[in-house]
Amino acid sequence: MSVKTDIKTILAESDYTISRLAKDLSKIIGKHYSQSNISQKLSRGTLKYEEAKLIGQILGYELKFVRTKSFV
Repeated sequence: MSVKTDIKTILAESDYTISRLAKDLSKIIGKHYSQSNISQKLSRGTLKYEEAKLIGQILGYELKFVRTKSFV
């Protein structure tokens, strides 16, 4: 799945709108985010890792790297 699909799925499951997410991000970061801005970042694939982490925190999720194969 893509980050866009993951975040949109979580938003739908949480009954959380992109507009509300934009307001919460703006409040926490102190930088203006709009519904359009977030949608464009998701569509273009330009969402920063730190932004994705913060979105996860707002929605009650944690982003982390999980090893899928071992290195010898």
